[in-house]
Amino acid sequence: MSEEVIITVDQLIQKILDGEKQYDLSKIVSAYELAYKYHDGQKRESGQPYITHPIAVAYILLELGMDTDTICAALLHDVVEDTDCTLETIQKKFGSDVAMLVNGVTKLKRVETFTKDEQKAENIRKILLAMSEDIRVIIIKLADRLHNMRTLNYCRDEKRRNIAHETMNIYAPIAHRLGIRSIKDELEDLSFRYLDPYAYNEIEKQMNMRKGSREQLVEDLKVRIKERLDQDIHPAPVIEGRVKSNYGIYKKVYRDGKEIDQIYDRYALRIIVNTVTECYNVLGIIHDMFRPIPNRFKDYISTPKANMYQSLHTTVIGREGVPFEVQIRTWDMHKTAEYGIAAHWKYKEGVAGGSTKDDRRLAWIRQIIESQQESNDVEEIVRAIKNDLAPEDVFAFTPKGDMITLPVGSTVIDFAYAIHTEVGHRMCGAKVDKKMVSYDYQIKTGEIIEILTSNVPGHGPSRSWLNICKTNEAKSKIRLWFKRERREENIFEGRNALEREFRRNMIRVPEEDLEDFLKLDMKRHNCETLDDFFAAIGYGGVQLSKVITRLKLEYNKRYGEKTAELNQEKDIKAATGSVSGIVIDGISDCMVRFAQCCNPLPGDEIIGFITRGHGVSIHRKDCVNYLAQKDDPELKDRWVKAKYEGNGKKTGYFKTTLDIIALDRIGLLADVSSALAMINIYIYESTARELKNGNAILSVTVSIAGMEQLNNVINKLKKIKNVISVERSGR
Repeated sequence: MSEEVIITVDQLIQKILDGEKQYDLSKIVSAYELAYKYHDGQKRESGQPYITHPIAVAYILLELGMDTDTICAALLHDVVEDTDCTLETIQKKFGSDVAMLVNGVTKLKRVETFTKDEQKAENIRKILLAMSEDIRVIIIKLADRLHNMRTLNYCRDEKRRNIAHETMNIYAPIAHRLGIRSIKDELEDLSFRYLDPYAYNEIEKQMNMRKGSREQLVEDLKVRIKERLDQDIHPAPVIEGRVKSNYGIYKKVYRDGKEIDQIYDRYALRIIVNTVTECYNVLGIIHDMFRPIPNRFKDYISTPKANMYQSLHTTVIGREGVPFEVQIRTWDMHKTAEYGIAAHWKYKEGVAGGSTKDDRRLAWIRQIIESQQESNDVEEIVRAIKNDLAPEDVFAFTPKGDMITLPVGSTVIDFAYAIHTEVGHRMCGAKVDKKMVSYDYQIKTGEIIEILTSNVPGHGPSRSWLNICKTNEAKSKIRLWFKRERREENIFEGRNALEREFRRNMIRVPEEDLEDFLKLDMKRHNCETLDDFFAAIGYGGVQLSKVITRLKLEYNKRYGEKTAELNQEKDIKAATGSVSGIVIDGISDCMVRFAQCCNPLPGDEIIGFITRGHGVSIHRKDCVNYLAQKDDPELKDRWVKAKYEGNGKKTGYFKTTLDIIALDRIGLLADVSSALAMINIYIYESTARELKNGNAILSVTVSIAGMEQLNNVINKLKKIKNVISVERSGR
């Protein structure tokens, strides 16, 4: 590893004086003096004085051409987080802009109720929120992360890998989306070095072996092209050689399974001209001089990338038989390619705020914030950033010719929601180049996509779309639709999902304690009532897999391991029926099981069937299986008398299934679940289907204490609008 390069404040000042841009030098020096005062005595892990870090960050931002306030904020970016300096002090001395920028890059203070991942999620969300208001926040953060990555070798191994992983997953994609190629490439290469040192060193070794021949090849090509262009283009273009980054080569060698010699853009030339017309003229000359490789031409001038990048790319083969890439762009395009949004942000001219076009370019930040505002799952937020900031995009068109840009792998569902929210909600099919395709069809660049929509009232997306679409924007809009339009259904689905998860983890919380038991998670997800929490689970705002571990710990802590063991034992006994209170031919300690075909309840007339190796199976006397088999001579002796001990008043809960026939209508399932919830009935599962006569049948398996409660439940369900009949299954 190379030694750390120390930038001094004198070098920073000299760079300001040597540049053409005007800076308020006295303000920058004052910011340095304040930072030096508060960081005095602090050391970095390398052993260097801490002040060397903010100076280095300020120097990186100076190279990007950022303004005075950004340089000041860079010098002060750690004083609030790491010292006793306050934002009020910074605002009073340097103004509200500098204070706002420092606050934007300052991590949140530790919140006791947050886990480590939740704290990380909140800090990521804070950065996104701040950058949506002022893009300079993330540019400072990128410079901060870049210098930390340059000195990462001084950290311990585990910390190195964690920081490198976060950089690769969050900061490099953001740098790409902002178009700051120089920072993006270096962040990726530095992260790659620590995440896969073997592959990094192998590529470095192979590239060094070819270094001499590569440099000679590039130099020869530059001379040949310059001689030709000087004849036709005036003033003469600038020609540069470009080497593909180590990580860029790694992606193609290891991810795509290619040999280094198969990477066409390993060697590249960049030609910079003055006008767009000259770009296309140079392209024609290059194709005249060298043989172009089919399907390797990309016109990013007429179709810019989402991060504003514009250039012509073509791959050709020279006389040596070696393919190389040529990039052709204007000087304005070159500045954008190197510095991205930093090259265009209006603060560089001292004007507060960006243009309307810049605001549109930053809309993706707000989309991520809105879609992740209810999530404390750092993995989900990182996944959203990676999906929505994918390095490669596809460009597809509507039938009217409007271009839609989406990440690679996006489906026609993503395309529909990218056009308009209502187009997505009303989507009922899609055509690609006039051919019908399935919902999971992944769009490709250049395709013309027509979204078919329905005008039927109440038509909306399917829950299955959440597992099909790729973009965070589409997922967010689908969840929001279910949140607004299907509340009762969400409550039903959410309650059932929670109960299933509780049963799987042997958690039995009394109904009257449930709200208090869930209050911390309700607060974290901004749910005021239990129904709000159930609904959030139902539409996907709360992922049970992410909260169940904490709930299990809370359950054991609150009710004690002894209570948990008793409840588990109770569940096992209820399932086997070993202490169910049933007497078989006068014997009360038989191993029994309740037949699932009829689910007998206390108060039913019952009969027992002696199974082979599984004890006695208990059926109702009106069970269809018993009625069909009771006179079979081979089975007759295996049917034995059975009854509930104590006239069926044994306490406990039993499963039973109810068949509800009703006129089919929207909201029927929600009304049934709501009616059962009102009387605290535990729902195990439910199914619904349409009958041939147009009616619907709902089969609901519930937890019932006995016949008296069952009759009350049936009477309650019969009062629901459009319900025709309610009967127990298994008759």
